[in-house]
Amino acid sequence: MNLADFIEADLDGIIDDWTDYARAISPADSHLQDVQLRNSARELLLGIAADMRVSQSAAQQEAKSHGERPDPDSTFNQIGRGHADDRQAHGFGINALVAEYRALRASVLRRWQRTGSLDITACQDMIRFNEAIDQMVAESVRQFAQRTERIRDLFAGVLAHDMRSPVGAILNSAQVVLRDENLAPLSLRATTNLQRSAERLKLLIDDLFVFTRVRLGDTLPVEFTQQDFGRLCRGVVDEVLAARPDAQIETQTAGELTGVWDAARMNQLIANLVTNAVQYGSGMVRVKAAGDGQQIVLTVSNEGAPIPARALPTLFDPLTRADPLNDSARASSGVGLGLYICRCIAQAHHGTIGVESDEHATAFTVKIPRFPAKA
Repeated sequence: MNLADFIEADLDGIIDDWTDYARAISPADSHLQDVQLRNSARELLLGIAADMRVSQSAAQQEAKSHGERPDPDSTFNQIGRGHADDRQAHGFGINALVAEYRALRASVLRRWQRTGSLDITACQDMIRFNEAIDQMVAESVRQFAQRTERIRDLFAGVLAHDMRSPVGAILNSAQVVLRDENLAPLSLRATTNLQRSAERLKLLIDDLFVFTRVRLGDTLPVEFTQQDFGRLCRGVVDEVLAARPDAQIETQTAGELTGVWDAARMNQLIANLVTNAVQYGSGMVRVKAAGDGQQIVLTVSNEGAPIPARALPTLFDPLTRADPLNDSARASSGVGLGLYICRCIAQAHHGTIGVESDEHATAFTVKIPRFPAKA
């Protein structure tokens, strides 16, 4: 008896083994009923048996072994995704999900071996069976991971959104207090520190909010209005100097710097680059903006130790950060979203961002069209 036929013939016995094991590893508060466990196992096993009966060429078998998915929306793959959704809804972790498949594989092969009816085709049957199990595991894990990431992104997005209001209230209150000319020196310093910390927190929250929106599949919202890029650069530099009066920042502008951009996003991009240069570099930070008839080129450079070459390929990826000075205290001041946000903003304006770093300087270069709305 071939393996596909055996699975269907011994379906109830295999399901009994499955149910016992799934019950043993299920969370105490999952409230999974035996009928749910049995129905899930039946659907998986029948799907695997059906897949094993589909004719398959050597090229198709090799492609499957390499993880290719010729039809992601096939019934077979949908069964794997559905099982992942079901287990996640009942509190299973991803390790328990994989353990179920491991136990199912062992149970089927062990019970089949006991029949003693293995013939010359048994090896090919086992290959097809293992292929089916592996594909089902991959589909379930993929679905489980995607749903888990989405839940985390939704949580982070809601958190970032809800934190905007109290941070805005802190900033507004600090500005009101600072208008009082009768503040004692100690109160003035404390309120100024409060304002600077709230502004820094607002930048982090804005980065987190953009990150979660992009991760959840939403396009980065941009509102194009007429702007002066040189004025944007000078405004950001003034804000950074207000927060870091010890910083050395030089601003240079040249050429045609008017265009159509989202002012808030451009401020965010420039602020992230300048803040990074001040925080992780040393010496003079140079902000240069040059424009021509087609595009604006922004360069933010700083002196100091170079970014390690190994970090450059993933420097603009989310939740990564290269600390050239290996200073753990400085490295802990951000969550590794700033450069990722810069790339998102540049792309939303049909532009690009890149970096060059050596022992002389580290320079980030942003190129954006003057009129990206028409690009």
